[in-house]
Amino acid sequence: MKDILHPLCLVIAGTGFLVLLRDLRRDRRDRALVALAAAFLASALSYAVSITWVWVRVDGFFGVPNIVVPIAQSFVIAVLALQCSVIAYWSKPPEEARYRSRKLLITGGVVIVGMAVLFTLLTPATQRPVDFATYYAHDPFYQAYVLLYFGTYTAAEIYLARACWKYARNASTRSIAVGLRLVTVGAIITLGYSGIRIAAIVGAEVGFTVQHLNEFAWACGDIGATLTQIGYFLPVLAIRARALYTFAYEHYSYARLDRLWAALVHADPSIVLIEPTPQRDYLRKRESIHFPLIRRRTEIRDGQVALRPYLSSAVRTEAEACRRQEGLTGEKLAAAVTADQLRHAIVLLGRGKPVAEPADFADAALTLDTVEAEQAHLLRVASFFAAPGPETPSDSLAPSANHGAST
Repeated sequence: MKDILHPLCLVIAGTGFLVLLRDLRRDRRDRALVALAAAFLASALSYAVSITWVWVRVDGFFGVPNIVVPIAQSFVIAVLALQCSVIAYWSKPPEEARYRSRKLLITGGVVIVGMAVLFTLLTPATQRPVDFATYYAHDPFYQAYVLLYFGTYTAAEIYLARACWKYARNASTRSIAVGLRLVTVGAIITLGYSGIRIAAIVGAEVGFTVQHLNEFAWACGDIGATLTQIGYFLPVLAIRARALYTFAYEHYSYARLDRLWAALVHADPSIVLIEPTPQRDYLRKRESIHFPLIRRRTEIRDGQVALRPYLSSAVRTEAEACRRQEGLTGEKLAAAVTADQLRHAIVLLGRGKPVAEPADFADAALTLDTVEAEQAHLLRVASFFAAPGPETPSDSLAPSANHGAST
């Protein structure tokens, strides 16, 4: 069981560390991020050295049977101290969080030193990469070792379970709340691992064995620890996914608005304040196009203002009638008619023929009180818009054949 679950857990922990490492390179001052990345690294190392074939080679390198036990479990103590530090940084004021984190790390260091001393006194002579815990259950030094290690382990997991469940109820972000609850569930499951290990030394004294639960103990430890790691990583993953979606959607929106924007710029070049950098340059560098997208939306709106004197009431009426026959209503109708008005106004602007009594744009009555709402509307307008050809008459303009698709 151990050699099946440990490699899977190693992949999860290692992936989490590599993802966090990228963020850490950008901002090393975020202490919570540093602690979380270090926790994932320590967790990955604990799994790596505990895989049987690695265990044997590490023992051979140091020339000490089962030296992997204190090495791997020292990494686990470091993981617990770092995870508790992350909770402190997430829930406490900065100064208090730093003080608590120092105490946790010092405590973890003391426990690791104590484990090293007890292991030295144990001097196990037989290599036991699978059943070390139960094989040495009768040794008094090992019993002390177990009580120190698993006592600390159990206390830390209980603290994590209680703290994460408490803070999950007050979390303002769903991904954080779900992540903290996963940490709680994982911490509770790992108690099965520590409970069985402690029961092994108790049983050795009072006359029962938990040897048959050895595989179950490994499963509780690995599954619980993995859920804990996923819980910590979930908010990070949610932020990454949201950032990736925003990056993709903004580039998509920028490209979809290009035809409408280009037609308006051709009609009135003065609406462009800054000559835009080609979109492919942003894509090549994997950079956000957020600011150019803001400029593009603003310039389209400036283009509408510039075309206001060329809006014919007759064209609006004709366009609304035609678009209604197509079955359009509401926001789609307003977007389609606005696109038709822009198309006709560009023609009149090119011929220098403003109208005596300009009409309003069909979208003037829409409530677009958020950036998202305005962008969605402009995408709809762009989907219905087709630039006029040189043969377009100036007195009347039927709706464009480009019916578009609502976005």
